[in-house]
Amino acid sequence: MYERGLDRDGTIAREGALERVPAPFTPVVDAARAHVAATFDSARLHSAYVYGSIPRGTATPGVSDLDLQLVLHNEPTVGDRSDARAIEGELDQAFPQIDGAGILLTSAKHLLSDAERHDGGFFIACLCTPLLGPDLAAQLPRYRPTTLLARETNGDLAHVLPRWRAKAAAATTDADRRILSRSVGRRTVRTGFTLIMPSWGGWTSDLDQSAELFGGYYPERAEQMRVAATVGRAPSPDPAVLRMLIADLGPWLAAEYAAVHGVKALHA
Repeated sequence: MYERGLDRDGTIAREGALERVPAPFTPVVDAARAHVAATFDSARLHSAYVYGSIPRGTATPGVSDLDLQLVLHNEPTVGDRSDARAIEGELDQAFPQIDGAGILLTSAKHLLSDAERHDGGFFIACLCTPLLGPDLAAQLPRYRPTTLLARETNGDLAHVLPRWRAKAAAATTDADRRILSRSVGRRTVRTGFTLIMPSWGGWTSDLDQSAELFGGYYPERAEQMRVAATVGRAPSPDPAVLRMLIADLGPWLAAEYAAVHGVKALHA
């Protein structure tokens, strides 16, 4: 990997690798591979990937979660989702060094579709590390930090905000607000970073770096984005933090994103 998360040819480098997995998490990844292989046979599973802080080498024991993406030959069924939940539970119970396990299920056809070429396809090719099976990235293009990539990955914030508002209104406990603030903080930072990504000319998934880079272009919103990065790592139960993110920073960011990159088209 070269400067700004790019390969020598200027395309975005794959950010993770199994050799970067920190030692405390090696048995977790090994167990995940074994559980997935034992549960999903080749008739169902095309390939499996690990993503997030663990393959990036930045995971913290007891804090970081295990994120897995399973690519299936066909659209996920109720049975597939039940099997994935069972694996999540087994891994979470067996390894105290992770704060939970999460498994995404997606069909290969969906990820290779034109509609997902610069969203789900980019996710697989650049943000996921192969764990099992043939790497789907071989069938995907190389990606550059363009306006098209920005719009297709994070250009739907205006559609997400109403759901966040509904969840915030329904949150009645500190635990509810922590869960929501984590996802809102992370998505807000990713959107803020991809807003400035084409101008900066590179890629990063690091929340703090993303917030600082964003602040260089939008200093008047820099502190709010730093708060978003903080709660993305250490969730907050403070309703005022959620209000700031959802009712102030979020609507501004959605409007600015639409003005700069346009709005992502919603596909049926």
